[in-house]
This record gives sequence, structure tokens and C-alpha cells, in this order.
Amino acid sequence: MTKVSVILPVYGVADYIEACTRSLLEQTIDDAEFIFVDDHGPDDSIAIARRTVAGHPREGQFRFVRPGANLGAGMARNFGLDQATGEYIAFIDPDDTVEPDMLQTLYDRAKLIDADICCCYMQKRYPDGTDGELLKNPYVGDGTLSRERRTKVLANYVSLFASMIYRRSMIEACGIRFPEERAADDSYFVSCVWMMAHSVAYVDRPFYHYLIRPGSVTTTLQSDKYLKRLAVFAKMMQYARDHKVYDAYRNELDYVYLKKGYLSSVANYIRNSSSPQTATLREIREEMLRQTPLYHTNPYFRHNKPMRVMFQLLRRCPRLAIVLMRRYIEKNNIVS
Repeated sequence: MTKVSVILPVYGVADYIEACTRSLLEQTIDDAEFIFVDDHGPDDSIAIARRTVAGHPREGQFRFVRPGANLGAGMARNFGLDQATGEYIAFIDPDDTVEPDMLQTLYDRAKLIDADICCCYMQKRYPDGTDGELLKNPYVGDGTLSRERRTKVLANYVSLFASMIYRRSMIEACGIRFPEERAADDSYFVSCVWMMAHSVAYVDRPFYHYLIRPGSVTTTLQSDKYLKRLAVFAKMMQYARDHKVYDAYRNELDYVYLKKGYLSSVANYIRNSSSPQTATLREIREEMLRQTPLYHTNPYFRHNKPMRVMFQLLRRCPRLAIVLMRRYIEKNNIVS
């Protein structure tokens, strides 16, 4: 069995894919497959990748597959997953790069611990080559994800799905896939993984370089995009119920929904709407109440004063909340 299958959804990255591909050619792991999913992009990204691997001793480890139509990144990853043969799965975005020993080190550590997932750090990298903020998930120790450890992770995780490798048999047994909605698909995938994985391992190094580039996220206003985000997190909650983990981790999963489902959907709507309407904010709140009717008793919510204040503003002074949230979005350059 192949040790690691690496899946890359490729769309509109002609300026960056050569550097990414070369970082994969330089991997020290001897047994890996690299699955490039051609998602019907507008440029010659795939042709560049093919030229980059042509004639290289590792050319045979690279596979180029093409679905029948454009799928979006999440569903393109699913398309690659269905064809993967590796013991572990890695997801890399084709505008990013990774250190040469990333896959070997994560694989060795995962095998040593017999872990379902193995995490490393992700580091922001700017077009001029300088490094920025270090991104990482909360450390809960190597080994079995006990109730205490899983509780901590679910309440605090960051959706750094590309900084981890995943045991493929666990992904398949638990039916974990990216949702069809083109919003928050990485958050959904990682949420399901943290719910279902039995064990975890860590490597204390920033192997993954996440390129912060202009144009990586569309700047076109999509005032209904928040609906997709709400749908994704409703699916997350249903996944938890279907797999009998919701009752055990209700507080943590409700808190995930409040942060990543409700508040992020509000921010997404305000950011993408030229004239946000208070009626729409009420509709988003009504969906939140359907999913988390007892949110006000949630212990994480009760200990998060800024969140409580924003909830009150959105409920009682929605127009002021719109102004404040828009200022926050602009100040922090939030574009999703």
C-alpha cells in the first residue's frame, strides 16, 4: 500500500503551481502518490504541472485526473479521495509549498503513535518570501483522544486541514467527505475528523507554507454566500447526531456552531452585502436558535464576554452591530 496520497484541487494557479509541484518532487518519502485534480480552470495550471514533472525520476508517482465538470475545491478533493490508495491522506493547495521532509516526518510519527491523524504547524508566507504568523491547532498530547482531550480540541481547533495527514481507513469508515457547498468545506471536514478520530500525533515544526497572495479569494460580492455557510454547519450538527457524538460533546459542538456557523455567517453576510438588512440578520439568528436553542446556557459562551456582547448587539441594536462588525472586517482585511 502507498504510504501517503496527496490530493491537490487545481484551478487558476498558473503563477504558483510550479513551485508547489517542485516542493512535492523534493519530498524525501519514497512511496507516495500525488493526485492533481484538474477542476476545469481558466489557465494552463495543469500543463505547467505536467511539464514540471516530465522526465523526473518521480514522474510515475504523479497522477492527473479530471472530473466531468468544475466541482469547486471541496468536491474536487472528494474526487481525488475516491481514487486514492494511500494509507494516509494529505491535502495540499497548489499555491502553497511544503518542506521536503514533511510527508516522511508526519508519516513516521503517525505510525510510531498509531495515530489516525498527525498535525504539524502551518506558517503564513508572503509573495516576497518573508514568513508571517505561525498557525497551529491546540496541543492535547500524543495518543488516544480521551474525552478530556477531545473536548479541548473541539472547543478550540482551527481549520488548518492542510497541516495534517489522515488515516484513509478512518476517513472511509466514518464517511467523512467535503460538503458540496462552496463555503467552509474545510471547517466541516476537520470538525468531523476531530469528532471521530481515535488518536492523534504532533510534530512541532512548520512544514506547510501558506501563501498569502492577492486574488486568492474572490472580491466579488456574493450576498447569499452566508446561506451556504449556514447549510454546511447544519450538516456538521447533523453528522454529529447521526454518528452518536452530539450528546457527549453538545457544549463543544454548539460552541463551534455559534462561532463558525452563526457569527461567521453574520460576518460573511455583512461583508458581502452592499446594504445589509436587519431582517436577514433575524433570519440567520432564527436558524441559530433552531440549531442551538439553549446557547445562552453554554459554558463556553458564558465565559466569552466579547461574544456575549456581540450577540446582544445583533439582537437589540442590529444596525449598530452592522457598523461595528463592518469596521472590524475592514480593519482585519477579512475577505471570506
